[in-house]
Amino acid sequence: MGGELIYAFRVMRLPLLDAGGAEIGKIDDIVVVPGRTGQPPRVTGFVASSQRRRIFVNAARIAELDADGVRLRSWDIDLNPFKPRPGETLIGEQVVDRSIGGGERVSDIALVEKNDGRTVRWEVTKVRLASRNSLRRRPSYRLVDWSEVARLFAANTAMEAEAARLRDMHPSDVGHIVRTMPVAQRRQLAESMDDERLADVLEELPETEQLRLIEGLDLDRLIGVLEEMEYDDLADLLGEMPRQQRTAILEAMDEDDAEVVTRLLSYEESTAGGMMTPELVILGPGATVAEALAEIRDPDWTPSIASQIFVTQAPFKPPTGKHLGVVFMQRLLREPPGMELRHCIAADVPTVAPDTDDRAVFEEFASYDMLAIAVVDEVGRLLGAVSVDDVVDRMLGAGWRLRHRRQDRTVEETVGSP
Repeated sequence: MGGELIYAFRVMRLPLLDAGGAEIGKIDDIVVVPGRTGQPPRVTGFVASSQRRRIFVNAARIAELDADGVRLRSWDIDLNPFKPRPGETLIGEQVVDRSIGGGERVSDIALVEKNDGRTVRWEVTKVRLASRNSLRRRPSYRLVDWSEVARLFAANTAMEAEAARLRDMHPSDVGHIVRTMPVAQRRQLAESMDDERLADVLEELPETEQLRLIEGLDLDRLIGVLEEMEYDDLADLLGEMPRQQRTAILEAMDEDDAEVVTRLLSYEESTAGGMMTPELVILGPGATVAEALAEIRDPDWTPSIASQIFVTQAPFKPPTGKHLGVVFMQRLLREPPGMELRHCIAADVPTVAPDTDDRAVFEEFASYDMLAIAVVDEVGRLLGAVSVDDVVDRMLGAGWRLRHRRQDRTVEETVGSP
């Protein structure tokens, strides 16, 4: 449907389809956020009814939108209840049928698909207005550019609008922007961000700046944000907190999450255990190539973690049963879908113990060209893995983000000077 006008009223009647085309729900509404100055509002997702729940479907998870329905890229779906976020506008609930004055009301919103060859997105392009005349029985319509009625999509505050615009940017880029803001503005931005987005940004900041950014959040909001962070980043942050605050947070967290983080905090910082993450793709030896490919297809996995499957005996959550080895993604692509992973395990792939010092871990990565290396205990159970991005962070040193911040300021001052 690229280039064609897609009317919101039509979309809000379509089925929600899984990757195979099976109907799993109905589209109820469309969520948009304001663009930057002069740029049109863009679609960030869809509100759908599925399994008697009203859920949010991120636009990045949509493979196709056509007359048959809104089709997902994968079979997985987040069934958490939809909660409106600051800066967002619901087209059906808040815009359609809204009066703009002069006897005119919004009757529909026209979207247009934008495809840059890598990603597909949708933007608001036109607004259809309806008006009634006492001399006519039927309303008359006119189509106007979105910019003529831009106030329909405006956020309540500048920070809400900024938080909404930053949602589709890479967290590292958002972290760069946050580092250039005064502390007060950072905190306002943090309050306007949803939990998941704020967690992503925190992971891109040094721990000292993370603490400043979350300082004003109440405990309930703080727990919501921290539970969205990667376990290894969360452990690093909690390790910088005063003992009393750390204890209060661990007691308020989900019991399973608190147990994982407590285990990570027990390792020395300069060891494999202090760098590892327990969030891995883990399957049993009887799982098939097709099942493994389905797992690593999940866009939430980082490239370094999704590059290989860790094969273990049950249980499949760290600490697992006996670690049997790894299957690399390239091998999966060469084998038939029904082959069991036990026949694909790579030989001579190293592992490290949790107390292995970081220098020795670096040498293993350099020697074997690994993207992630398994951390196993003395009885062979898989505890987690160290990924190459964590190695790079450690090798650069704790102050590299601060040095990068000073470079940012130097560039800005140079550009801004007469």
